[in-house]
Amino acid sequence: MLKKRDLTESGALFDLMRDPEVFPFVRQKASTADEYLFITKQTLELEEQHQLISRTILDEWGQPIGTITLFDIEDGAGFLGTWIGKPYHGKGYNKQAKDAFFSEVFTETDIHTIFMRIRKVNVRSQKAALKLPFVQLANDIYANDPVYDLFAITKERFLNHKRIAEHLATFVESVENEEERLEA
Repeated sequence: MLKKRDLTESGALFDLMRDPEVFPFVRQKASTADEYLFITKQTLELEEQHQLISRTILDEWGQPIGTITLFDIEDGAGFLGTWIGKPYHGKGYNKQAKDAFFSEVFTETDIHTIFMRIRKVNVRSQKAALKLPFVQLANDIYANDPVYDLFAITKERFLNHKRIAEHLATFVESVENEEERLEA
């Protein structure tokens, strides 16, 4: 689902990013494939310097379909930027990518808060953010921003949600096993 970024996928990602329904909402915009390659090189360098964390989102066949990046890391917090190519919209990749990324970031780094600044006109991303049960609206930090809504995901809230989901899955499995045992 996610992999560390590399230069070989920049051409495929550039083609997906250029779509007019995707391009306005991409933070690292590029006008040409060469410019996107350069931006990808910069991203890799910034990750080595621990200034950001960036992953390529893959489909089930291992093809690159978008990126998820934590920018502006400072004092254990950063801002999330995610984009997925239009052919992959509405297929559940966003939620899967965020779950995997948050799990990695919150368990393998010192990050404790991830912010998502989403344009109010980006209804697709607004709805996707609100579907995640561990996301909180945090507009009080940027009160009265006419362009963006701010959302926050805390390490504690995310990991608590994951534990509850795991316990629930275990419980459901045990109930199903007990029903099968009783039917036999």
